[in-house]
Amino acid sequence: MNVKQRTIKGEISVKGVGLHTGANVTLTFCPAPENHGFKFQRVDLPGEPVIDADCDNVTDTARGTTISQNGASVSTVEHVMASLVGMDLDNVLIKVNGPETPIMDGSSIKFIEVLEEVGVALQNADREYYTIPHNITYAEPERSVEIVAMPLDDYRFTCMIDYNSPVLGSQHAGITSIGEFKKEIASCRTFCFLHELEYQLQHNLIKGGDLNNAIVIVDKEVTQDELRHLAKIFNREEIDVAPQGILNNMELRYQNEPARHKLLDMIGDLALVGVHLKGHIMAARPGHAANVAFAKKIKAAIKKDKGKKKTTAYDVNAKPLFDVVDIMKILPHRQPFLFLDKVMELSKTHVVGVKNVTMNEEFFKGHFPGAPVFPGVLQVEAMAQTGGILVLSTVPDPENYLTYFLKIDNVRFRSQVTPGDTIVFRCDLVEPIRRGIAQMKGVGMVGDRIAVEAEMMAQIVKVKDSETAK
Repeated sequence: MNVKQRTIKGEISVKGVGLHTGANVTLTFCPAPENHGFKFQRVDLPGEPVIDADCDNVTDTARGTTISQNGASVSTVEHVMASLVGMDLDNVLIKVNGPETPIMDGSSIKFIEVLEEVGVALQNADREYYTIPHNITYAEPERSVEIVAMPLDDYRFTCMIDYNSPVLGSQHAGITSIGEFKKEIASCRTFCFLHELEYQLQHNLIKGGDLNNAIVIVDKEVTQDELRHLAKIFNREEIDVAPQGILNNMELRYQNEPARHKLLDMIGDLALVGVHLKGHIMAARPGHAANVAFAKKIKAAIKKDKGKKKTTAYDVNAKPLFDVVDIMKILPHRQPFLFLDKVMELSKTHVVGVKNVTMNEEFFKGHFPGAPVFPGVLQVEAMAQTGGILVLSTVPDPENYLTYFLKIDNVRFRSQVTPGDTIVFRCDLVEPIRRGIAQMKGVGMVGDRIAVEAEMMAQIVKVKDSETAK
């Protein structure tokens, strides 16, 4: 059974301070259309630029995950992203009026609460999953970091941390399904060591820091003078060290809360892959830099899989989705330069088209009439027209648009195509269409053999814009 995409029923906001800037921030979750994904919007900047929540847009992982695009950045996105995944959502626009998200209590629970308050709305489009096909690994030996994703028909996490700290020790955390996120992980707060806190205070790096939004682990001997100084900075009457080895400003929600928070961070960072995952993620000593590098590795695997040859056998005698009359309502091509006879399948990410090769086509009069071969350049043109159906299906009133192919790479002709053959073309998007630019992988099959394959890049252009350009 296909799972439908989900968004939220309405807008809802939270207010807080940014951990690093100390600025008051309002963050608003907004419903978004199908196949929108997660995006942030800086509503405080001219033009209100939008930033895709994508691991390729990560620009900093020093003290949280920062994404940047279109001249704008948003910092500390991981707790918000984890809440969206934990709520099993697909499409949300996150408006923020500052350079970072509000830290709230240092966890994801406040975001979860407001998302639950506004409610979830089902959408019509099917959700896309990427099921980990084989072990995908990442390691940083110098920091003893190891992460592996293994095949599993669910989304499971296991995390281990070890900072060589006698106070913190080695900790483990895990969930068997993402459905456990709210109960087991969402309320687990960020943590830092006292020596890190002192460094950040000295260098003015946590202007919005407060002892209410972080667990402070005391990893060294502390004098009463130092404790009194910290109390003064954070407007407390007094601060002491609790028996668990943390500042006594708060109690741990779980004995292994730090490990659970690292798992929370990992869920948020891996959400930047841009698609729901199925697999078992196991991590030892993860951090934001490693999480993002691992996300990029998974995204590369997804792109590689999408680019693989599609050799599915199609029944060319089945009733088509579009016949040639339907095709001419979408494509501007006409005889003798229309090389697509039928469209058999069409989705948001792929299209299957059919070209019947017959001896009575005009070009055979002068193209090896004694040994007729369907020209390779025309095979590529037929493939491009198939891809054009996919691209134009993403815009309203496709008759008002044209597709211009900007680049065709890695063309390979694997076998001859002759009169009487039927070529089945399949074109797949290798990544979502952005700013009218589509990147596709195309394969042409004759029976069970590959005739041609290529990688194509096309641009969607309005007809009036095209005419103006001329």
